[in-house]
Amino acid sequence: MPDSRRRPTAAPPTVVCFVRHGTTPTTGSVLPGRARGLHLSEKGRAEAERAGERLAALGTVRAVYASPLERTRETAKAVAAQLGLAVRVERGLVECDFGEWTGRKLAELSKLPEWRTVQQHPSGFRFPGGESFAEVRARMAATVERLVAAHPGEVIVAVSHADPIKVVLGEALGQSLDLVQRLHVSPCSVSAVAYGALGPTVLAVNSTADLAAVGLQPRPAGPASANGRAPGPSARGGRGRA
Repeated sequence: MPDSRRRPTAAPPTVVCFVRHGTTPTTGSVLPGRARGLHLSEKGRAEAERAGERLAALGTVRAVYASPLERTRETAKAVAAQLGLAVRVERGLVECDFGEWTGRKLAELSKLPEWRTVQQHPSGFRFPGGESFAEVRARMAATVERLVAAHPGEVIVAVSHADPIKVVLGEALGQSLDLVQRLHVSPCSVSAVAYGALGPTVLAVNSTADLAAVGLQPRPAGPASANGRAPGPSARGGRGRA
């Protein structure tokens, strides 16, 4: 006789929407690192508001986290305002520590022989007096694991910086750390990863368009789940769809 016992349903994945902070007065010209006192430009504030609108359209975001630096907290505040949420500061999302390179012009740094290593062999590079890319990867992996554990089956936003987000995406894609610079993360872009029981599924990379167009879309209106929370957005296809 067929087994009529009901099989347990796999838990839904946790979706983390990684958002890079908005444009600042030094974006593209200086390596600011963890320097304090750097704020969003007018353009950056507009980008942050637009990112908030796009994420609010999902209707399912449950928390907004931000790196402790001003530019990320300002971006997160604009996003959270659209969602009716408060910003939670998460130190693990902070920018890479560029050490002695902090505050230097990119045009100058690109002329150094070490710059080629940063671009082509980052796994073997440590910023003078700062972090290595391997340390950034370990820090971000621990941070993501902690956030996912705190929000099972939910959708959350994590506002961070370009290099940490690249490293997270590379890890989710199973890339070698030496390929991380092949990824591009624009100001206020959204990169989404679903962390499910069978591993991560990358839903979006560097998206500045409608999130529904990249497979992250709102669920139809319906009753809340058994734990009292509304169901999260669908993640079409892939292992993250539990």
